[in-house]
Amino acid sequence: MFIGTTIYALINTSVLALMAIGFNLTFGVSGIANFAYGAIYILAAYALWGMINLLQLPYLLAVTLAVIGNMLLGALVYRFVLLRIRGQALSEVIATFGIGLAILELFSYFGWVGFEYTLPVFLDKSFIIAGTYIDFQRIAIVGFAAVLICGLWLFTHHTPVGLAFRGIAQDERTALTFGIDSDRIGALSVACGAGLAALAALFIIPLGSISPGEGYDVLIKALAVCIIGGLGSTGGVVLASFIVGFAERFTDTYIGSHWTMIVSLAAILIVLTIKPSGLLGKQKELEERI
Repeated sequence: MFIGTTIYALINTSVLALMAIGFNLTFGVSGIANFAYGAIYILAAYALWGMINLLQLPYLLAVTLAVIGNMLLGALVYRFVLLRIRGQALSEVIATFGIGLAILELFSYFGWVGFEYTLPVFLDKSFIIAGTYIDFQRIAIVGFAAVLICGLWLFTHHTPVGLAFRGIAQDERTALTFGIDSDRIGALSVACGAGLAALAALFIIPLGSISPGEGYDVLIKALAVCIIGGLGSTGGVVLASFIVGFAERFTDTYIGSHWTMIVSLAAILIVLTIKPSGLLGKQKELEERI
């Protein structure tokens, strides 16, 4: 039981990391907390479902269009909404949450809920690892999460756009003096975050079904992971995903499933009490700001 629980805890860790990485990237670069993130995640899933089942498009083409569509939506939201209120944190939260709420409630209004709304798995096959049955989709999630995190590190450290991301994230005023357009980078960060949300949906949604309520769950989980790890810190997201992922699965196995959410909330409260900026956060602590 212990080995099986550990394996599924690792899978849960990967799921949480995929859910949070896009939200964290957007905040880390532009400082914008995109509260429409969960809705964008679900929107990509519905779009992919429609292109596969209604338009009968090939799977790879549908995936490509869903990711590109999400990125365009993120860029448009930045251009026509966030650009006008950037720097006003409360306005950004209200605006993005309102956009997300409108998207999710629209899906609910049209009744797009049910077990028929799901995405196909990559390969309908299971394997036995250390005596534990694991389907290929969950193995793919673990592999993709590892590749994505490594790829994101290489992107931000060895590409011109990635270095511009880091420059804006570290010191926007200095980056501006070097000719980096902060608005362009901000739009790209929101677009990339939306694209990462689409990729996360592509891997995670096949484990269940598409539901508007899942958008709220994804947003809450992404926030929990980012708050514990430290908003804007990729290493913090990975560390927090391990902490929450293992805590949830071991709590579910040895204590009870009804304690799972309580453990996650307790982890947030403990971290905020001890280190308000998160485990690896770079934001100034309260005593440093006073």
